[in-house]
Amino acid sequence: MKPVLCEKKTYTVAEIAKILGVSKGAAYSLVKENTFKSIKIGKSIRINKESFDKWFYSDE
Repeated sequence: MKPVLCEKKTYTVAEIAKILGVSKGAAYSLVKENTFKSIKIGKSIRINKESFDKWFYSDE
């Protein structure tokens, strides 16, 4: 039986900070400004990958 691979659906704040090459504080500011969809789960914040990617790759 082959293992089921699950495509990642979310990013952490640390991951988007690394992708953008900015501090975690700057990444948290983008989340706070609702730049892309995010959700808080307990004390953790998860950023919707599709929403982030759409913002990141937009021409505007």
